[in-house]
Amino acid sequence: MTDFEGVLPALGQALTKRGYTVLTPVQNAVLAPELRDADALVSAQTGSGKTVAFGLALAPTLLGDSERFEYAKAPLALAVAPTRELALQVKRELEWLYENTGAKVVSCVGGMDMRMERKNLQSGAHIVVGTPGRLRDHIERGSFDTSNLKGVVLDEADEMLDLGFRDDLEYILDSAPSERRTLMFSATVPRTIATLAKKFQRDAVRVTTAAEQDQHVDIDYRALTIAPNDRENAIINVLRYYEAKSAIVFCATRATVNHMTSRFNNRGFSVVALSGELSQNERTHALQAMRDGRARVCIATDVAARGIDLPNLELVIHADIPKSRDPLLHRSGRTGRAGRKGTSVLIVPHNWRKRTERLLASANVSATWAVPPSLDEIASRDHQRILEAPVLAEPLTEDEITFAKELLAKHGAEQIAAAYLRLQRTDQPVPEELIDSVPEEQQRPPRDDFKNGVWFSLSVGRKHNAEPRWLLPTLCRAGHLTKRDIGAIKIQQNETHVELAPECVDRFLEAIGPTRKMEKSITVNRLDGAPAPQREAPPANPYAKKRTFKTKMYAPEPYEGGKSKRSASSDDAERPARATFTEKDSPAPDAPAFEKKSYEKKAYEKKPYEKKPYEKKPYDKNSSEKKPFEKKPYEKKSTDGAPSADAKPWVKKSKSADDNKSAGKKPYKAKTGSGFGKGTPKPKPGGKGGAKSTFKGGASKPTSHSGAKPGSAPIKRKKLHLKTD
Repeated sequence: MTDFEGVLPALGQALTKRGYTVLTPVQNAVLAPELRDADALVSAQTGSGKTVAFGLALAPTLLGDSERFEYAKAPLALAVAPTRELALQVKRELEWLYENTGAKVVSCVGGMDMRMERKNLQSGAHIVVGTPGRLRDHIERGSFDTSNLKGVVLDEADEMLDLGFRDDLEYILDSAPSERRTLMFSATVPRTIATLAKKFQRDAVRVTTAAEQDQHVDIDYRALTIAPNDRENAIINVLRYYEAKSAIVFCATRATVNHMTSRFNNRGFSVVALSGELSQNERTHALQAMRDGRARVCIATDVAARGIDLPNLELVIHADIPKSRDPLLHRSGRTGRAGRKGTSVLIVPHNWRKRTERLLASANVSATWAVPPSLDEIASRDHQRILEAPVLAEPLTEDEITFAKELLAKHGAEQIAAAYLRLQRTDQPVPEELIDSVPEEQQRPPRDDFKNGVWFSLSVGRKHNAEPRWLLPTLCRAGHLTKRDIGAIKIQQNETHVELAPECVDRFLEAIGPTRKMEKSITVNRLDGAPAPQREAPPANPYAKKRTFKTKMYAPEPYEGGKSKRSASSDDAERPARATFTEKDSPAPDAPAFEKKSYEKKAYEKKPYEKKPYEKKPYDKNSSEKKPFEKKPYEKKSTDGAPSADAKPWVKKSKSADDNKSAGKKPYKAKTGSGFGKGTPKPKPGGKGGAKSTFKGGASKPTSHSGAKPGSAPIKRKKLHLKTD
């Protein structure tokens, strides 16, 4: 058993069982005695074992002097990760690390059954691993009790802030006890992480490994320049050239992931996709296929760039260039983990060369610039792999020797070797032929074919909206020229000077003809030499002819013969002449200076109230307007039955269904056996349903209602309230 200094015995046994012989620098740094109970902000390279590091750092805080955990009513530790895959991976790492301590590790991530997570949280969980959103949901619902937390770990804290989980993190940390221990781990520590650590950590110790400032020595960076439309073919050739056991291709968008997954599947690669639009079950199956070897290539977005540890991942391809240094380092950090070697390839279009160089410089990474592998290079690499195949060096068994001799006797060595070669090439995708790369420095050579150029003048200039974008095709079309035959074009205010190559002058003059016209309106004239440089005068002032405005003093209209120019009237002759401004407002030279008089307030005098006598005005309404009251004599109507002359004859109306309908009511119909109406049976005297008889012999009081027979009980009619449409 290997003795690890500062590690609890139970965790040391788990490390030995896992195959650890020495600890990584970051794991040794967190086990320092001064960090035993202190908060820490740790930054280290990707793949340096940060998950095991914070597992080792939390053990003394959670266990104390005990070797095993007891039943816990509430969780003791919390680990927060930015993605579901990383959270589940952290859970697996902590399970084998705390296997001998009896710890129960549960997960709370999106996409899983929340009821099962609630049940696990309330069944004695010791360590909880989850994503920020789902953890906050459990805290708000009361299913996650944070009152007993002793330690909180934020893994890949900078990525959680980049993904917009700042509010959720602050809520989770605020709900935890203030005396907890807080550890933050990340490959990079930007200013936002430092601010968060200052707010939620107490006297945090900054832990930095010595290798953080240097380039990852286990990763070989390569930048391959391609034509912009040749990206997918270049990736296919890179995959064929390296033939890695497992590779991952990073794309910027989900649409690109779906497109490349379909394209590579059609080309014969065993591919899985990993993006945010997939369900948790699909993402888990994709990662498991990569771990089992059922898939060799994973096309993913940056959701897989943080913390995902795929065994035997030897190749990382950046199909889209990262926007900053942090995604570049985290993407590339999926390979070269735990001492294994890996390669990170950047697919760089020619127009992205400069910005990619700046990106690599900011990440302190030195990359080898080259071009994608060609068909010949891939074929040569395939031959080398076949010759160096491990299966050819393995010892043969007796059965294999016997059968090999039989094959040699029947088919010959060359035939058997050719069959083996065909079998090796059967399942391999065919590489692509790439477009020839453009030179690194695209500089146009200086043109020296216009030293003796011939100049022509065109009768269009700037004031005619002359521009090279339509002058150049006009010259080529009308003069049978090419772009190489035309030199400088100098547009002036009223004309344009064009330089042509000497060998094309005759062809140009022949094409435009003796009229020297182009497009029926542009006149072409040949110049004796190069035009003298003209310095154009500034544009004329459009307001040059306009006189400046001057304020004039008011002067009265002159009088002619004592009358003004306007229509004369009788009053104009008597009206005195109007004084000018000088005569009216300017003071006389001998006039005394103006003296401002002081304000004198007059005393208020209250006048006595005088009551005026009331005078009643007589009623003067015209009495003739009011009509006198005339009392009509009373006329007694005759009662002898004879109608008067003015009286209308009385006609009795019969109630019919039409009248009832016109009145808005439905006609009443008696129901047989309903207890009233004609269909009502004659009740017995004193019997049930009849009225009590008040006469001798049981006879009831006769009634006068219609339809009733003498001696029958009085009918109590019910009011029917019928609803009309």
